[in-house]
Amino acid sequence: MKKVSNPMERAHAAPRCTATSKRSGLPCKNPAVKGWSVCRMHGARGGHSSGKANPAYKHGMRTRETQQMRKAINEHIRLARALEKLITE
Repeated sequence: MKKVSNPMERAHAAPRCTATSKRSGLPCKNPAVKGWSVCRMHGARGGHSSGKANPAYKHGMRTRETQQMRKAINEHIRLARALEKLITE
């Protein structure tokens, strides 16, 4: 005969949220979202997307791509100056 199990057993056995309450200091008792260490109320699957879709996006001068490009340009400038210094000496 097939054993009928309670569907809530899986919910009760789920890993719990690791967040704690600011007010009481007690841990959250909600189940954590699959693949996350916190529940949906404490930030799992939350936040905005990156890039122009983010409401805080203003001009793009601080994006990851721009900063990497700026680092590469500065490195080329340093190498050019070092080469110029070797040639003039």
